[in-house]
Amino acid sequence: MEFGVFTLAQQRGYHQSSHDVIANSVEQTVLAEQAGFDAAWYAEHHFNNYSLSPSPLMTVAHCAGKTSRIRLGSAVCILPLYHPARFLAEVGFVDSVSNGRLELGIGSGYQQFEFERFGTSLADAGPMFQEYLDVIPMALKEQIFEYHGKYLDIPPSSISVRCVQDPMPPIWVTTGNPKVRERAMQEGHNLFVTVLHGDLDAIRGLRTKLEESADAAGTNLDDTKLGFLRCGYASDNKAEIESYLDNARFARRLSESLKDRRQHTEDGYLMQEVPLNKEMSLDEMAANLPVGSVNQVIERLLAEIEILKPKHIALQTQLGDFDQKTMLKQIELWGDTIIPAVNKALGQDAPVAKAVNA
Repeated sequence: MEFGVFTLAQQRGYHQSSHDVIANSVEQTVLAEQAGFDAAWYAEHHFNNYSLSPSPLMTVAHCAGKTSRIRLGSAVCILPLYHPARFLAEVGFVDSVSNGRLELGIGSGYQQFEFERFGTSLADAGPMFQEYLDVIPMALKEQIFEYHGKYLDIPPSSISVRCVQDPMPPIWVTTGNPKVRERAMQEGHNLFVTVLHGDLDAIRGLRTKLEESADAAGTNLDDTKLGFLRCGYASDNKAEIESYLDNARFARRLSESLKDRRQHTEDGYLMQEVPLNKEMSLDEMAANLPVGSVNQVIERLLAEIEILKPKHIALQTQLGDFDQKTMLKQIELWGDTIIPAVNKALGQDAPVAKAVNA
């Protein structure tokens, strides 16, 4: 089982500077490598404090110079917000400077707030994303390519800095569209999935939907690599757990506000945290998620893995204003204890690098 850390790079208030938020994200990546994690993932969002991560590819390029082994991924590049030729060229460049460690996560986006500020249409995001799925393999595999679609129009061109990975970096697709999911399966791409803060029944429901998509695509679901984005925290300190869950709830509140186009702000930037109409308590979240003692977290992870059968779990390590030193210790705990125990239980007793003190 692969494990990654997932960074939203959130700013819950002005007591956090943007510089500190980004520095903390980089520090988590460096420690995650030392702790034996397989990957670090970076989100993409714009123009508000939900996420201070406007360019996951730029973050990958920077963190590549701070690390040597850990794989580095975009989760995800919001493709309708990009100029296609520039995006393709930067993929080749980033895979090169990372020495072939890029994991290319892509999606179509969901926040009208962002699309308006890029002068693009959320209504066109789906079909535009489909054209990107056409052109990315062409551009990265072929010496010369061209593409003429409704949204993307590229004359004969060549990506000058070629990918180190042959023929291209792994592509991870995140989508709520069954047809896009089916296409990803047919074309051999990986899928990034989540049930947010849902319970085991939600995971069973997700597995069923994925199996239906695989049947419709004429593929075997077990042939598709699944990455599972999940909140999780191990501690015997109740205050620590509640702080982590409170920050996870903060992230959910802002995400839903942006999705529903009802974001509120008093100063044009910092979003107000508004409770959702139907919102779980912290106790309900704790019951749904792999949180609690180390043994509880391990047992819950194994139960979730048995149902969903993912090959990668991305742990959310940067949420709201959760204390950085405490999270660094948590990353070490996962590397030292939780990941080895899970892999041993799964019969995958691979060595894990020892973390150094942060």
